[in-house]
Amino acid sequence: MTPATPTATPAPATADAAAPRRPARLLRHSLVLTGRSLAKSARNPGAMLNGVLTPALFLVLFTFLFGGSVAGSTDAYLLYLFPGIAVMGAGLSGMLSSGLAINIDMKKGVFDRFRSLPIGRSAPLLGSILADVVRYAVAVALLFGIGYLMGFRVQTDAASALGAVALMLGFGFCLSWVTVFLGVLVRDENAVMGFAFIAFIPLMLGTSLAAPVDTLPGWLQAWAGVNPATHAMDAARALLTGTPADGSIIRTLVWSAALLAVFCPLAVAAYARRR
Repeated sequence: MTPATPTATPAPATADAAAPRRPARLLRHSLVLTGRSLAKSARNPGAMLNGVLTPALFLVLFTFLFGGSVAGSTDAYLLYLFPGIAVMGAGLSGMLSSGLAINIDMKKGVFDRFRSLPIGRSAPLLGSILADVVRYAVAVALLFGIGYLMGFRVQTDAASALGAVALMLGFGFCLSWVTVFLGVLVRDENAVMGFAFIAFIPLMLGTSLAAPVDTLPGWLQAWAGVNPATHAMDAARALLTGTPADGSIIRTLVWSAALLAVFCPLAVAAYARRR
């Protein structure tokens, strides 16, 4: 009798087949949790209102307080000020809401439930931040509406204006990971809010927001020169009003990528270790 030839059994393809689908599954799970976070915001819009009203107040007060002395007229100063305020709107919403919302959910045990589900480890964090991006977009859109009523007009073209908005939202998204890391790491929500607010003051006000950097004192010029928010404001100003970019767009993209590369893994690792 001829010995039976062994037939090769194919290796289980489950893991290999699942691997290409993992990014798609992570995105799908994150989008589901994004919807949950947006539903929460609809029921409790306080953080969203704060993210819009604060920069809107800065826009109105700075324009009429400093417009005549800094730029000679409120119209000219509004043209300079508005792009910086729009960047501040996205950054403020991210810095003061992202980490705080996650910290509150973790204290309530919501994230313990997420950890028990068959979803990606970073899906709850990513879902929360994607919801924040939607809130940033609403905040920036409302700021554009307020700026338009005050007399601001885009001086470039539609593509540049859309690029400016994308840059603001991307910068806010990457900056949010800093406070998400703090929100996961620190157990007290008041401490998270305190850290975020203390960081907000030098990060957003120690910039070219209210006046050109070369008019600032030397020590403040040194800080503004390395401040990522300064580069984001200068880049938005170039895209919206046509002023020279001087490399600010590239520097903003580099800073955004660096913030994301450093703080996203740190936040995910801290979330995995949280008990």
